[in-house]
Amino acid sequence: MATMGALQPYGHLIRSARTGISYIPRRTLTYTPIRRAQEENNGSNDKPENQSKPSTLSSIKNYFFGGKSDAPKPKIRRAVAPQKREGSLSADSIFSEDQASPKLIASGRTPAARKQGQPATEGGEMEISVEKRNKTNMQAVLDPRPNARIRWERKMVVREIRHRGRLSKTEKIMRTERESLSKSHWFKTSIKKLGPLARQIAGKNIDEAILQMQFSKKKAAKDILEHLKHAKNVAVVRSGMGLGAVGPDAEAPKPVSITLKTGERKSIKDPSSIYIAEAWVNRGPYGVDYDHRARGVINRLRPPYTSLSVVLKEEKTRIREWEDHEARALRQRKAKLWTHLPDRKITAQNQYYSW
Repeated sequence: MATMGALQPYGHLIRSARTGISYIPRRTLTYTPIRRAQEENNGSNDKPENQSKPSTLSSIKNYFFGGKSDAPKPKIRRAVAPQKREGSLSADSIFSEDQASPKLIASGRTPAARKQGQPATEGGEMEISVEKRNKTNMQAVLDPRPNARIRWERKMVVREIRHRGRLSKTEKIMRTERESLSKSHWFKTSIKKLGPLARQIAGKNIDEAILQMQFSKKKAAKDILEHLKHAKNVAVVRSGMGLGAVGPDAEAPKPVSITLKTGERKSIKDPSSIYIAEAWVNRGPYGVDYDHRARGVINRLRPPYTSLSVVLKEEKTRIREWEDHEARALRQRKAKLWTHLPDRKITAQNQYYSW
């Protein structure tokens, strides 16, 4: 009996195969085996497929439902991530010499290292140089008003011909002298409080003005101190002011004594030192604040905000202004001097007066 019960499932399979009706056993619990990715090159521990012995149940299934095909099983290939490339400094960076590793960008090496005519990069993107760009697409941005540009160019050419290539006094000053304009952020103070501090530092050397603000008792002096330090750094870095004589063989300039507009005598030892030529206060927006008083009364306050603007110049500009002032005063004094009439022959004498 036990043997017959054991053969009962195989009997169902045989009867289903004879009648031509496929038998699909009911499965109440499904389970999917985990498939692991296999490499093309198997390791030494992998066993070949022909050494595995098939079971009895699998051989009977292959007999009724089709044999095992000799085609190789599809293998899952593991996706290999592309090689990681780290960012680097640009080719024109001042720190590029300190970098030991090769400079790489997202699509390869730097554009300077690529050869001309290279069709595509490693990422499949086409490299377009600046010379190959279509200028007609950028015409609206590069030249939005061509007629105005042509008129301006004609005006400049006519000016050069009319002046015979000579620069005006204003152009010569702009090319030979340096200046820097710096505007501060908004300070929470009023113009009445910030104005005296602006008049205090106007006309002084930048270092002397910083020293004045360090020992000032005003509340806004701390903000002005930070702004003056920032303005000095900007003038040195961007405009190259206050660098003095360049080179080991450069001789120290002789001190020049000038007279300021206030009548004060000043001796300038370094013409490249920075001074505050102008300083003014700008009115800013008004804030909103509340003053809580007795009996539930609330007053609305409008605290003002102001900023400080300074124009920094070099001492040689003040020397040039003093020389121009002295030359103009000398011409005015000479124009007022009396000169005797020149000696010339007496002609057209008449015994009567000419009036």
